Amino acid sequence: MDKLSPQFATQRAVEAVWRIEAARLIAGLTRMTRDVGLAEELASDALVIALQQWPEVGIPTNPGAWLMQTAKRKALDQFRRNKVMAEKAMPELTHEAELREQEAPDYDERLDDDVKDNVLSLIFTACHPILGADARAALTLRLVGGLTTGEIARAYLVPEPTIQQRIVRAKKTLADAHIPFEVPRGEDRIQRLGSVLEVLYLIFNEGYSATAGQDWLRTELCDEALRVGRILARLAPEESEVHGLVALMEIQASRSAARTQRDGTPILLLDQDRSRWNQILIRRGLAALAEAESLTNERGTYALQAAIAACHARARKAADTDWKRIADLYDDLAIVTPSPIVELNRAVGHAMAFGPEAGLRILEPLMEIEQLRNYHLLPSVRGDFLNKLGRHDEARAEFARAAEMTQNAQEKALLLKRASGQA
Repeated sequence: MDKLSPQFATQRAVEAVWRIEAARLIAGLTRMTRDVGLAEELASDALVIALQQWPEVGIPTNPGAWLMQTAKRKALDQFRRNKVMAEKAMPELTHEAELREQEAPDYDERLDDDVKDNVLSLIFTACHPILGADARAALTLRLVGGLTTGEIARAYLVPEPTIQQRIVRAKKTLADAHIPFEVPRGEDRIQRLGSVLEVLYLIFNEGYSATAGQDWLRTELCDEALRVGRILARLAPEESEVHGLVALMEIQASRSAARTQRDGTPILLLDQDRSRWNQILIRRGLAALAEAESLTNERGTYALQAAIAACHARARKAADTDWKRIADLYDDLAIVTPSPIVELNRAVGHAMAFGPEAGLRILEPLMEIEQLRNYHLLPSVRGDFLNKLGRHDEARAEFARAAEMTQNAQEKALLLKRASGQA
């Protein structure tokens, strides 16, 4: 057992490195190969080699550069073997494959026109209009967010094989059409912004409340979504929704340190120690929200959600929260972006503002929606409303049902505690 422990620890370290580096690795390889499918295969090959070698030789000083160098060598070998090396890629790959590992350049160096960011270029490429909206989102979450097909399926409330098919077809479509790896300009950029913002927020949300795994937070996903969002805000300063999304992510991220106990157990919003909220991120978020609101009189999806988050950020204590305003903002959001998930959140806002009965009235129609049949937050929210009404047996049943549905270990543990009446 002791002999296996160092190997197990190294494997966990490799997995952690992969979560942090995968998006940049795939982006850098896509820039060279112009094929997102091939880039992901090369990145995966490098990961396999790392899993084989690092337990024996140790983790490199710069693991990200090691993975990139390994993937580049695999690419060079494959191109030579197939004799299809692109004229422009050949000199770069040949040169870099000959460099010593410690001399390997940073593959995230600035290379693209006015944006100069490989990950952003990867997102815009994956969000090309040649793909359908669902395929764009699934592919970007896979390549940039590093989400598994199961995690993406849960985010979209659809079967996993459906997501797998979307991703495979999307890669083939991009490769067959020879879509350029770039951040587009002008009208092309504006047309793709909506999809880019959608997937950025999905990536952020997966980091903020992981759908599966042992950890409730995956901060590397939140950080990457925020980083790219800030670049987008500089790239499209006149787009209100870009600032709205940045505002929303900044404010949400400000709570990260207060959202879990030391053992990883989640702490619900109203129970959090607000002195641990990051005031710098809150100020940045409020400034971004003000910028978004200054650009238009009609707030969009992200600006409205940011305004809701701002209500929480401005309240020094949970009791000071302006729930009436939050309920009104959710009413506006339901008009701008009608969806079952928005209705679920609107039910929470109304329950806090006007009592749990008001929340249940909004919630009940959602119980019949097929899309939410296996969505754990629906019985979880309903259980909370029933608990506040003193209908404790019904509430515990709802919490137990929610615990069976969630794939996140920490969330499951919390829901089981609530089902047993301990929380």
